[in-house]
Amino acid sequence: MMNRRTPFAFLAVPLLVAACLLLAAAGQPAAAGELDRYLGKVAPQDIFPQAERFGPPQGEPPIAPVMRGEERLGFVYLNSDFANAVGYSGKPIKMLVGIEASGVVRSIRLVDHKEPIVLIGIPEERIVAAVNSLIGKDMAAVAHGAERPPQVDIVSGATVTVLVMGDSVVRSAVSLVRSGRLGGGTDAAPVAAPVARAIDMSVSEIRSWEDLVGDGSVRRLNLSVGEVNEAFARAGQAEAAAQAEGENEDLFIDLYAAPVSVPTIGRSLLGDEGYERLTKRLAPGQHALLVAGEGAYSFKGSGYVRGGIFDRIELVQDGSTTRFRDRNHTRLGDLAADGAPDLPEIALFVVPEHFPFDPAREWDLQLLVQRPVGARDKAFLTYDLAYRLPERYLVAETPAAPTPAPALAEARPSASMDDVLAMPLWERIWRDNTVNISIAAVAIAVLTLIFFFQDWLVSRPRLFTWVRRGYLAFTLFWLGWWMNAQLSVVNVITFTNALITGFSWEYFLAAPLVFILWSSVAAALLFWGRGPFCGWLCPFGALQELTNNLARFLKVPQLTLPWGLHERLWPLKYIIFLVLFGLSLHSVGLAEQWAEVEPFKTAIILKFAREWPFVIYALTLLSIGLFIERFFCRYLCPLGAALAIPGRIRMFEWLKRWPECGSPCHRCAKECPVEAIHPEGHINVNECIYCMHCQELYHDDQRCPHMIQVRVKRERWLAQNAPRPAGEAPNKPIITRNGKAVADAARPAETAGAPS
Repeated sequence: MMNRRTPFAFLAVPLLVAACLLLAAAGQPAAAGELDRYLGKVAPQDIFPQAERFGPPQGEPPIAPVMRGEERLGFVYLNSDFANAVGYSGKPIKMLVGIEASGVVRSIRLVDHKEPIVLIGIPEERIVAAVNSLIGKDMAAVAHGAERPPQVDIVSGATVTVLVMGDSVVRSAVSLVRSGRLGGGTDAAPVAAPVARAIDMSVSEIRSWEDLVGDGSVRRLNLSVGEVNEAFARAGQAEAAAQAEGENEDLFIDLYAAPVSVPTIGRSLLGDEGYERLTKRLAPGQHALLVAGEGAYSFKGSGYVRGGIFDRIELVQDGSTTRFRDRNHTRLGDLAADGAPDLPEIALFVVPEHFPFDPAREWDLQLLVQRPVGARDKAFLTYDLAYRLPERYLVAETPAAPTPAPALAEARPSASMDDVLAMPLWERIWRDNTVNISIAAVAIAVLTLIFFFQDWLVSRPRLFTWVRRGYLAFTLFWLGWWMNAQLSVVNVITFTNALITGFSWEYFLAAPLVFILWSSVAAALLFWGRGPFCGWLCPFGALQELTNNLARFLKVPQLTLPWGLHERLWPLKYIIFLVLFGLSLHSVGLAEQWAEVEPFKTAIILKFAREWPFVIYALTLLSIGLFIERFFCRYLCPLGAALAIPGRIRMFEWLKRWPECGSPCHRCAKECPVEAIHPEGHINVNECIYCMHCQELYHDDQRCPHMIQVRVKRERWLAQNAPRPAGEAPNKPIITRNGKAVADAARPAETAGAPS
C-alpha cells in the first residue's frame, strides 16, 4: 500500500529524470569530421556553379576549398562538424554548406538525415527550400554584429525541424567566419566604435500627435491589402495572395510604435498619470513600448488569449529577438496626445527584463503576416517597422576610463549578440515557452494529487466524474489539439534506436511539452504503470472516452465481447509493437511509416485535415469506440504495449480489492470500461488505464456487496443501540436495501449473497 510521504518523493522524480537528461545532453561528445565521406556524394558544381574540383580538406574541423583551375571560389564544410543539428531521430542532420571567403553562404546541400518528415505530410523538398532561404546571406555581418541572424522560412507542421537546420547553418557559418580560416576581410580597416548615446531624461515636455509622428518619435507602417497581395505573389505564394482580406485598396494595417519610457514620448501618449504609473512599474534599466494599429489585420492576433503570447509582433535589436506575453501587456483605451486618432487596438508592452534592450540605439518591430494555404498550411511574410530615436531625446554618454584593446576588438559583436549565438536552440525555446511549460507542470501536479488522494476523491463519485471529464477535456483540447503534445510509438522507436547507435538530447529538448510528458510518464511507470498516460494524458484516448460518454448519453448500445475473444485480442497491440520495433532495427524510416497504424497524427496533430484514407481510418476507429469503449486502446495501440512492458516494474499496488472480488462477486469485472479485470477478480495492470471506476465501486455501500454487508451490520448495530424511552420494548430493527424495507434483518447471509 502507498506511503503517505510518497507524494513528495514522486514530485521530485520528474525533476531528477529531467536533470539526468540535461546532464546527458551536456555530456554528448562532438561528432568527428566526416567531410571526405560526404564530398563524394555531390559534384563541385552543386556547391559553386563554376567549380571544377574540391581541394584537399584542411584544418580541424575540416573545410575543403572549392576550385576552378587554380582559383579558389570558396570553401565547403559539414555543418555538424561546427554546430549541432540533432533531429527528431536523435541523429544529426548533415548538410554541406558552400561559403565564400567573404562570409556569404552560396549553397546548402542536405546529404544525410533520419527525419520522419513524411509522417506529418511535409515533403522533403519543402524543408530544403525553407533552409535554402539562407543562401546569399552575409554571415560576416552577423558575426561582427552589423546584422541580426537571418531566420529561415517557416514550414507549418515542421517548425522545430526547420529551426534546428537553419540554426545549425547560421551558427556554423558564424563560427567559421570568426575563426579567421576563410581568409576573407583580414585586410579590412577596423570599424570605428560608434559614439555612445543615452536617453536624456531631463528632456520632458508634452507634444501633439502631429509633432510626434512628424519627427519620427512615433513610427508608422502602413500597408494596403493590394501591397500584401503583391508581396505574397512575389514570394511565389499565389494561393496566399488569393486569400485577401478585402479589396486591393482596403487598409490591411496601419501600425504605430514608440518607446514610451522616453519621458516626452511617454507623457505625450500616456498622459502624466499614465506615465507615472508606468515608471513605478518599470525596474531600473527596463523600458516599455506602445504599439497601436487598425485595419483588417490585427497585430495582436488571438494567440495571446490561448497561449499568452503575441505571436504576430517581435522586438529585434542587435540580432536578439523577443516576443511579448500577456504578463507584459496592458490594454489602453485611447491615446492622450492632442490630435491622436481613435485606434481600435492600443497596447502597452513592458520589455522583458532578460532582453538587453536600449531604445537609444536602432531597433525593429517585426510584423508577421500569415494567411491560410489549403486546409492546414499557412504562408508567411515579415515586415519591419524600423525605429531610430530622434536626436532631440539623446545625449552623448560619457564613456568610462578608456582601456587599451586590440584593433579588431571594435569589430566584435555586442555581448548580447554573443549570448544569443552561444545559447543552444532548445534553451531559447524553453525560455520562450515559459507559460505553456508552467501550464503543463501544473497539470502534471494536479494529476499527481488526484492519484495520491484517490480514496478521498472516488468516495465522492459525482465530484470524481466531473474531475475526470474535465481533465480529459483539458488533455484533448489544450494538450492535444492546441499544443500538439501527443506522444507516439515513434518516440519509443527512435529513442531506443538512438540509444543503440548514440545520440544527443537536443532535439527532444526542443519540444518542451513532449519532453515534460515523457519525463512524467517515465516517473509514473514506477508507481502506476501505463495507466497515468493511457487513461489521463493521451489526447486520442481522451477523444475516444469523451465520444463514448456522449454515445452513452444518447443511449447508443454498448457491446461487450466474450471474455475468451477479448483475452485473445489483447496480444494484438504487442504484436504490432514488436513488428514495428523489428522494422526499426532494419530501417527507422520504414518503421515510422508503418507506425501510421496509430491515428494520432490524423486525429490530433492534423485535426483530420489529411488525405481521405487516413481520415476514414481514424473515423472508423472512433466509430467502433462508440460501441466498444476505447477499442483502439484495448487491442491495437502499440504505444500502450510499449509502455506496458516497462510498467511491470512498478513499485506499488494502488488499486484495492476485497476478498469477495471475483468469488462470488463480478460487478467490478462487468463494469470495467476496458475489461481489464479477470473473472477471477484480479486486475491486469498491463491493460488497466487507471480510470478508478473499480475504486468507486470499492467504496460504494449501495453497489458493492461487501460494502452493502458492512453497511447492513452498521445500521443494525445502530438500530439496536439507539436510546429508547423508559419502559418501551426493544424494536426489531428494520434494515433497508435499495430503498425497500426488509422484514427480517437477521439474515446477513441473504444480504451478502445479493446479486452483483
